[in-house]
Amino acid sequence: MAVRKEKQQWTYKDYMNLPEEVRLEVFDGDIMNMVPSPTPAHQRVQRYLLACFSNYLSGKTCEVFGAPIDVCLFAEKETAPSAIKSWVQPDLLVVCDKEKIGDHYIVGAPDLVIEILSPSTAKIDRVVKFHLYETAGVREYWIVDPLNEYVETFLRGENGFALKNIYANEDTVEVGIFPDLQIPLNQIFMSK
Repeated sequence: MAVRKEKQQWTYKDYMNLPEEVRLEVFDGDIMNMVPSPTPAHQRVQRYLLACFSNYLSGKTCEVFGAPIDVCLFAEKETAPSAIKSWVQPDLLVVCDKEKIGDHYIVGAPDLVIEILSPSTAKIDRVVKFHLYETAGVREYWIVDPLNEYVETFLRGENGFALKNIYANEDTVEVGIFPDLQIPLNQIFMSK
């Protein structure tokens, strides 16, 4: 099904009426990204990180989710779908507040968001989504670049996100919100 990008003021209610295979990210009623299928390299990175976080969070309060899942960053549980005009689909996210996990989407800011870059999404992930996640109150944000084999991590401070570190393919990422979790990157970027 073709989706007209120029439709005036998309709402989550409009989106819910589209076929399930249509994936959109919308900011302030305008489509910012019609999400393409991920590449094999993207899928490898996502699968590995999802397994790392799933294993670590087993039996804990926080929960990890992988795309596709909608996150309505600026909504509340009581917000009607017709009033939601912004949502994103991060590649991976961790939510520690069970009240934010709705029946159809995540409500409010996740604790950790990870975006895996692709040529078609790099600008959106680095600029638009960076700002959205920062404004919404996400505690930690990662940008993973499978092509150049590095991970940038940002932690929320008093004035928004601050770069914590840049990790290369042989490094081990220290997860800011979970100080006892470290993820070796050599597994992520092992083969293309």
